[in-house]
Amino acid sequence: MQIFQIMGALGLIMITIGVLIKDRKKEDILYILGGIFLESYSLFIGDPIFITLQIIFILAAGYDLYNLKK
Repeated sequence: MQIFQIMGALGLIMITIGVLIKDRKKEDILYILGGIFLESYSLFIGDPIFITLQIIFILAAGYDLYNLKK
């Protein structure tokens, strides 16, 4: 149980750092990694709204990162 809470906290920290930095590529990478950690936590707690939100968040950050590389 505690490992998923740690992963959730790490995800929150990564997303917070992503908000604070100004490099969009690094921001998107932190968003994706943080989103994955928070997705694992949301699967653990079993909240379908949070699970869906995190999937959309990860996909949106991935799409933005893909468009930056074009």
